[in-house]
Amino acid sequence: MLDVLIWLIVLVASTLMFRYAAGTLSWKAPNLVSIVYYYSFLLSSFIGALLIALGMDDYYMIRKLFRPEEYRQIGFFVVSFVMIVFPLSMVVVSRLCGFEARQEFRAYLQKPLSPLAGATGSQVFYAFLALSLLSFAAIAYMIWKTPTIPVFALLTGTDESLAALRIEASRHFAGNVLVRNIFAITLTPLLSFIAYLFAELTHEWRWKLLFICLFVGAVFVNVYDLAKSPIFFYVMMFFLIRIYIGKTRLSAVKLALYGGVGAAVLVGMYIVIQGVQDATTFLSYNKGPIGRMILAQIAPTFLHLNLFGEALPFLYGKSLPSILTGLFDVENVRSARLVMAHVFPERIEDGTGGVLNTLFVAEAYANFGYVGIVIGTLYVGVVTQLLYIGFLRLPKNPLFLSLFVYFSVNIPRTLVGGFTDFLFNPTWVLIVALFGGMALWLRVQGDLRAWFATKRRITDEG
Repeated sequence: MLDVLIWLIVLVASTLMFRYAAGTLSWKAPNLVSIVYYYSFLLSSFIGALLIALGMDDYYMIRKLFRPEEYRQIGFFVVSFVMIVFPLSMVVVSRLCGFEARQEFRAYLQKPLSPLAGATGSQVFYAFLALSLLSFAAIAYMIWKTPTIPVFALLTGTDESLAALRIEASRHFAGNVLVRNIFAITLTPLLSFIAYLFAELTHEWRWKLLFICLFVGAVFVNVYDLAKSPIFFYVMMFFLIRIYIGKTRLSAVKLALYGGVGAAVLVGMYIVIQGVQDATTFLSYNKGPIGRMILAQIAPTFLHLNLFGEALPFLYGKSLPSILTGLFDVENVRSARLVMAHVFPERIEDGTGGVLNTLFVAEAYANFGYVGIVIGTLYVGVVTQLLYIGFLRLPKNPLFLSLFVYFSVNIPRTLVGGFTDFLFNPTWVLIVALFGGMALWLRVQGDLRAWFATKRRITDEG
């Protein structure tokens, strides 16, 4: 019962701090911080941590622990620590920045969508059309360099394991991974949001046509490998876009309806892709979709704490971004892959095992022990809140709003994916540089055009 009491105290304190940092935790107005709270921490981490601490999980990964009683408690206290320190760091950042979350988020929702400053409609359209053609070329390149496209195999029929095909599509891609990840998988959905917002802003047919083409491409890159979550997150981003421009207003009835449709689609994907047909699997808290949500994401954290420093040596930076490890001629390894290889070697051998992604502090611990957990929690909390504050204070135009929504969904996903992506993520850096550079270029073009027009007018008047 002590664990339950601690869990309740931590839950209340964490919820209050997250609400202060976000401005609101209302489901009717989701934002970056509230999605972190509900998805990354409460649903994916904290509920499962309590079940594991109480020994009520009966989960296949937790059965792999040695000295299980000890590490069940250690894992629970680590997750509880993160639940307190992470939002506390966000509150401190808000105070230092003079950030009034409730007022500023409400003002952002009410602010109208604005065009890009200093750019003409044609300049903007042709610039994004060029980027769209680049993303379509990247999709074609991805199809060409992928040994087998799992969604095509599913549609045409195959005797091979779809799970194995998913791993093969990811790990045996024969092309440049950055081209695939940035220009096909990331850029296409982002451009579809930008095109949609410009279509709403201008009501021009060319933007509407571009959006339709990009929407088809975005759906494909989110389902091509039969992963279940990407398409759900894409739809979530689309809903956020519409909420932020006032086109969609959520209610309890709508949330229930959308949740029911999403659950039905998820069950269908489990049946088709993984061949699960036992009804009890879908209703069980430790199997199927429910087990995937509340236990599968947090259980590897307990395995990390159990293995590194005991069965596996600490990595001491080896899982840092390859651009950093390469400077010291150190082979880059991800802790989630090492844990999978140690705990489930048979899955690595038969090609169905990838990585055991989990709460970001697990990878921080695998590299630097408990010091990594403390520093990593503070660092990621600060970065997350600074991003939230920054986007709310930027102009609400199609470019910045699309980036805001992208990070509002991908930051929470990365929190249950790994720590080193917060130190250097090439996809994030290049996307921000690309769109930031485009916004700057269009602004400079507009300023130069205005300067020449003014100079010409002065000359004519003189």
